[in-house]
Amino acid sequence: MSGLTRWEPTTRWNPFKELEEMEKRLSSFFGRTPVSTGDKKEAITVAEWSPLVDISEDEKEYVIKAEVPEMKKEEIKINVQDDVLAISGERKYEKEEKSKKYHRVERAYGSFMRSFVLPEDADGSKVNAEYKDGVLKVHLPKSEKAKPKAIEVKVA
Repeated sequence: MSGLTRWEPTTRWNPFKELEEMEKRLSSFFGRTPVSTGDKKEAITVAEWSPLVDISEDEKEYVIKAEVPEMKKEEIKINVQDDVLAISGERKYEKEEKSKKYHRVERAYGSFMRSFVLPEDADGSKVNAEYKDGVLKVHLPKSEKAKPKAIEVKVA
């Protein structure tokens, strides 16, 4: 086998490194900065957190349910301005205890802000909210003019 040399790779292919690079590019594209997990062996990053929401509607109101676990109601702000409802706050990282050894930290922490354009039939001046078991419920009533009214028509 003269003339043939054995090929030996100088670096190992690491699919997680490629995923991390792709996540960094996507994060910068969407205007977010990825947050490192802090584990040097594991190259995956966790994106900044943003609470997940469900939005529902019935004949009286719109309801926005946002998942904000381990937050106090005083840490959450709700603001309505120029037909935009904004929910913001900050989930702070737990204080590191010297007696604890963390093996993995995947939950995201930091500031967040979610904003929603109000529907035309919503009354932004009457927003109210409740917070229970890590779920924020924002009630947005429909305006009186948007509610259908039954009008009796007399036929001669």
